[in-house]
Amino acid sequence: MKNLVRFLASSDHDVARAVRRVRRQVLTFTLPAPRPLVVPMRMAFEAAREVYYFGARVLVCEPHLKSHCARYGKGVRSGNFIHYIKGRGDIILGDNVVLDGKVNIVFAARFSDRPTLRIGDNTGIGHDCRIVVGKSITIGKHCRIAGSVYILDSSGHPSNPEDRKRGLPPADSEVRPVVIEDNVWLGARSMIFPGVTVGEGSVVSAGSIVMADVPPYTVVAGNPARRVASLRTEPPPPLVVQPAADRADGRSNDASAARSLADSAS
Repeated sequence: MKNLVRFLASSDHDVARAVRRVRRQVLTFTLPAPRPLVVPMRMAFEAAREVYYFGARVLVCEPHLKSHCARYGKGVRSGNFIHYIKGRGDIILGDNVVLDGKVNIVFAARFSDRPTLRIGDNTGIGHDCRIVVGKSITIGKHCRIAGSVYILDSSGHPSNPEDRKRGLPPADSEVRPVVIEDNVWLGARSMIFPGVTVGEGSVVSAGSIVMADVPPYTVVAGNPARRVASLRTEPPPPLVVQPAADRADGRSNDASAARSLADSAS
């Protein structure tokens, strides 16, 4: 069989050349696409796809997500994927929370009776985010979590090599809650380590590894993440309005000083 394939691929025989010619024609074959025909076909396909996605989201994906929630608010929405949720824990969602695409949530119940994930109002979480909850992870209101972000309050394994070799879980001191405060933007593929608090209004740049607290209204970037900018805007100095009498006195004093200088110069 190998010899036949080699013969057809490389031989100058008329049969081999004919087979190669037919193969090229098959691989490059295409049909014309007159718009009066293909545009209605495309519109019908897109309409059928939207109906399918709507049914999958409303009848399957969102009920599956809400069944895992201890409490959820109004307007909670999901993408067209079944989220991967493993372990026993509490998910508490505020109003208008969106979990787009597929989100992975893993509860490590060995560290707490009820590990808890809290997500505040109007927060959106992108596709392929991974959240590992040993005790508590809190995400505030109006946050934007881009795709492939990794948030964990436990590394899953002890830092001590001997404990790791014996297959022991991390020490309790290594499981530290994570807090993402309100109006925070986490860029794509960023990673938030155990014990970190990201302050209100901050931005974590894409791909950053955050291992220490981020002050409010700060932009951080890099591995490990460092401060690169501040988002605070200093208010302008207050406008002081001088009374008319004071302005007149000031002008007379300035005139007197000018005359004195002129006299001394002469």
